[in-house]
Amino acid sequence: MAWTEDRVETLKKLWADGLSASQIAKQLGGVTRNAVIGKVHRLGLSGRAAPSRPARRPAPRPAPRPAAKPAVAKATAPQAAPAKPKPVVAEAKSAPLAAPKDAAKLPNGEYATVLTLREGMCKWPIGDPTDTEFRFCGRHSGIGNAYCEAHAQLAYQPQAKRKRKPGDDAKAVLDSLQAARRVNF
Repeated sequence: MAWTEDRVETLKKLWADGLSASQIAKQLGGVTRNAVIGKVHRLGLSGRAAPSRPARRPAPRPAPRPAAKPAVAKATAPQAAPAKPKPVVAEAKSAPLAAPKDAAKLPNGEYATVLTLREGMCKWPIGDPTDTEFRFCGRHSGIGNAYCEAHAQLAYQPQAKRKRKPGDDAKAVLDSLQAARRVNF
């Protein structure tokens, strides 16, 4: 395949429009992506528009939960003032849930397998994958979550703070670096 004037002009236009080398090769036909890249370099084409990329949609945010309305007690006397809503106090984290040891049965009475797992089902493996009794938890995990709440606590643990060894302070580190410097230089 020869690079004709028309094909070179088309290449220049598509490159300036921001198409990738693969996209240009498909439109021109009869050339590979690498041939397009080579020609672009030989022509010295560098300035171009931003590369075309599919638009990324932001993940949908869950709808905010409505705040619980405080219960208003009925006044027994006409002079009673209306009840003031109590301030909302953040609840402390609950104790970790015990992870279920056995899988949940599906409505058909069977356990979740690779073929029956769906969105919103816990994908925590239970048992040995080489065993015929291998299955997945299958409990409700919520849309976008891989595991049920109990298994998520096992899978996603907060990172522990780094523990310092006694004597591992800055002065000891600097002393060792200074000693190494004297030896090397």
